Amino acid sequence: MLDQDDPEEIHPLFQGAPQTAEFRKLRKRIVQQVREATEAYGMIQPGARWLVCLSGGKDSYTLLAVLHELKWRGLLPVDLLACNLDQGQPGFPATVLPEFLTRMGVAHRIEYRDTYSVVVDKIAPGGTMCSLCSRLRRGNLYRIAREEGCSAVVLGHHRDDILETFFLNLFHGGRLAAMPPKLLNEEGDLFVYRPLAYVAEADCEAFAKALNYPIIPCDLCGSQEGLQRAQVKKLLDGWEAQSPGRRGVMFRALSHVKPALLADPVLFDFTNLETKPEQFYPNPLQLRDVD
Repeated sequence: MLDQDDPEEIHPLFQGAPQTAEFRKLRKRIVQQVREATEAYGMIQPGARWLVCLSGGKDSYTLLAVLHELKWRGLLPVDLLACNLDQGQPGFPATVLPEFLTRMGVAHRIEYRDTYSVVVDKIAPGGTMCSLCSRLRRGNLYRIAREEGCSAVVLGHHRDDILETFFLNLFHGGRLAAMPPKLLNEEGDLFVYRPLAYVAEADCEAFAKALNYPIIPCDLCGSQEGLQRAQVKKLLDGWEAQSPGRRGVMFRALSHVKPALLADPVLFDFTNLETKPEQFYPNPLQLRDVD
């Protein structure tokens, strides 16, 4: 069913898609990976309402299109509400997303909150803005989700984002942590979903480019040079170039954790770990009885 090419049998977000074998494989792969992630992490609750966050970048466009395709096919029985948070960045093309979403027939909400001024005021010149910007954005998205009766905030973080976060925490945070595909917020009233958790960034880029979505770059934090995340991305790119498929192997490791082979005494009870030699060395008296 997902391979049908009749233009009347696809969501408007896929109108004008290239009719090439390469794009069909790309589309099928991304759709399948999103289905696998939503099923593996128990994201789907029939009848729920999801707030699908749309920044205007390649990743969020890919997320929006695939979720609507799955819903269109009857494979995602939830209500979808696209949301863009206009954070007041200078030069942000405020009309692009509302016009696009209206043209595509996608239910949406555009929210204006000038968090840019707050970030600029709080962060010293040359400082990293991403962390504060992200916290302010997340707080507003939680508020909007509650106002709209949504049970989940759905983000466009892909596999590479998750890996980069893992290495950032490893190198700079001193802990093994990443961005989980499914998270319950601190208040316990909203889920945070990342359905693109299995999808490679390169596939998101190729997908959005093929469909000619109106990409809006992030001029606030994405343009800052020398960020730790950019350094990690460069490192991972180098590993991937030397050994293609390395990112996939590393991501699989995140879902195959062995606490007993790490060093966290809270996660694994090393203190009360005891030997059981009798399992391997029978009692000598028992052996004598046998003789």
